[in-house]
Amino acid sequence: MLFRSNVPSRSEWFGGGNEAPGLHSLLLDPRARGRVTAAISCGGVWMSDDSAQSWRSGGKGLKATYMPPEKQEELSAQDPHRVVRCAAQPDVMWMQHHCGVYRAADAGTNWTQLHPPISDFDFAVACHPKNPDIAWYVPATSDQQRVVKDGRLAVTKTRDGGKSWEIKDKGLPQTDAYELIYRHGLDVDPTGECLLMGSTTGALWSSDNAGDSWTLVNAHLPPIYAVRFA
Repeated sequence: MLFRSNVPSRSEWFGGGNEAPGLHSLLLDPRARGRVTAAISCGGVWMSDDSAQSWRSGGKGLKATYMPPEKQEELSAQDPHRVVRCAAQPDVMWMQHHCGVYRAADAGTNWTQLHPPISDFDFAVACHPKNPDIAWYVPATSDQQRVVKDGRLAVTKTRDGGKSWEIKDKGLPQTDAYELIYRHGLDVDPTGECLLMGSTTGALWSSDNAGDSWTLVNAHLPPIYAVRFA
């Protein structure tokens, strides 16, 4: 439904790293049957209240600095890398955008930019299923250098909705870690205590204390595109 030619602005969408736009985040609202939020790279954020029969665009507050100045705030020009929502409070969403880290409290209509340490470029994000103020990101160097910064892998964590941040690197490689965490390469279990993280170099880490420290599970897997708790 999202890719029908009659969707407003559809002809303006473009690929974010691929030739065609990619639908990567599809979020169902557990409180209301038929309410859906979708994120498209590069096509912005869309919401539906009728099980994808019709759509309206969201994403106010996002800024695509790769576009000409007069088009940077156009909703259809945005490149969300990944969007997740809090299961307990579904209106709260977290986004890793191509041009920054954002949070929304109204199911994706309006977004506020945040400023985590190390870098605000990344692909993966996870949020606590019970506490809407807790989220995790895995910063990379930049769009032009898609590996972790200075060869040191770290997870940035906020406990207060993005007002302050902690760097969590215990158990993670701190030298020669030239890898990336893909957009689906970070996940949190329903308790909010256990996390999994997989990298482009085939390393898999786990945490059983809400990301405060990490344990290497396997360093010799193929490139990891996604991790999930069953």
